[in-house]
Amino acid sequence: MGSPVSPLAANIFLEHLEGTAIAPMQCEPKLWKRYVDDILEIVAKDEVDDTDSSKFTYAEEKEGNIPFLDALIVRRDDGSIKLLVYRKATNTDQYLNFRSHHPLHLGVVRTLMDRQKEQCV
Repeated sequence: MGSPVSPLAANIFLEHLEGTAIAPMQCEPKLWKRYVDDILEIVAKDEVDDTDSSKFTYAEEKEGNIPFLDALIVRRDDGSIKLLVYRKATNTDQYLNFRSHHPLHLGVVRTLMDRQKEQCV
């Protein structure tokens, strides 16, 4: 990661993986969203084959919540969803120093505000 070619290489590989390893599976997902190497899939619990789960790291919905990228997707009782900012348990809340040698248009505060505005409903 870090190379400008990394997202392109990841997309090419994951499209190949989706076509050869994931597509032939017997389950039919209700939703399939992918961003680079992170996938959000909604599939019936009884259609999940535990033998295939050892090939991937995954998280299951717990108490109506599931993390995806920097968002926590919360399923409400009426079937709608609510998005919250998600932080992993390993998050340290340490950010780049404002006076460091980085352009101001990439400032940490602006990034955090943009993330909250775009991801949270």
